[in-house]
Amino acid sequence: MKIVVQRVLSAKCVVDNQITGSINHGLMLLIGFTHTDDLEKVKIACKKIVNLRIFDDEEGKMNKSLIDVNGSLLAISQFTLYADTKKGNRPSFIESMKPDPANELYLQMIEILRNEYHIHTETGIFQSHMYLSPICDGPVTINLEF
Repeated sequence: MKIVVQRVLSAKCVVDNQITGSINHGLMLLIGFTHTDDLEKVKIACKKIVNLRIFDDEEGKMNKSLIDVNGSLLAISQFTLYADTKKGNRPSFIESMKPDPANELYLQMIEILRNEYHIHTETGIFQSHMYLSPICDGPVTINLEF
């Protein structure tokens, strides 16, 4: 699993001219799944995301987590994170998980973030053409792999 974590002042996702998810102050996640991912990895990733200390404390040091700042999440499934560009100019996506199992893990991740960690979590629409509008804060961008 690959996750790009961006600290944002706000972020939204638009599909077919409709806002499907919109947050203020939190993290935008771009989430890619591969063949070896499973529910246990998703649980580990969720714990890491909500506890990642990338928000400023009172002294301006990145020392607070999403939980500490009562932030929100915009979680977007993005199979292109597993693009292989070693050969030629057209990316190969053979390392990306097939859509059905990837969607199941994505939905499980959203459920864990909402129900176990009580994080306000908005989403895009799986396998849709999405337009993302993050207002990055910092910018702070962290790449996670599990």
